[in-house]
Amino acid sequence: MEIQAVRMDIPEGANIILGQTHFIKTAEDLYEVLATSVPGARFAVAFTEASGPCLIRAEGNDEELKKVCVKNLQAIGAGHVFCILLKGAFPINVLNQIKLCPEVCRIFCATANPLEVLLVRSGQAAGVVGVIDGSGPKGVESPEDVAQRKEFLRKIGYKL
Repeated sequence: MEIQAVRMDIPEGANIILGQTHFIKTAEDLYEVLATSVPGARFAVAFTEASGPCLIRAEGNDEELKKVCVKNLQAIGAGHVFCILLKGAFPINVLNQIKLCPEVCRIFCATANPLEVLLVRSGQAAGVVGVIDGSGPKGVESPEDVAQRKEFLRKIGYKL
């Protein structure tokens, strides 16, 4: 077996959600979740089949995001993985609805940070074993950092 880290392409201003799924109707069902959750959001979803024709299925309302989703899944090369790219919305707006989708088995990450997907490749195929999301900690939050965090959350409308 070979362990590999693959960098994901996340377009400027976008967030990515990666997860594991299990059925051919994933692309349509996740499209419906995204289309009905945040009006006006731009998005794409793609997933990889793990049997039959083993195709990458893609849907969305933004052709460029669809191309990047497909490119990311080609780089991963594992079956039953989905990639969502969002613009004009954040994962917090859609994550619970995605988790409730019957085909979704698990979420690996939801981020706008630089992202590497850790893969194990065997003679059969590849599998996602984890992700590296952003950077490691550089210190502990000071009282000034706490104040800045609280101010930021209020500025973007997530706290009163």
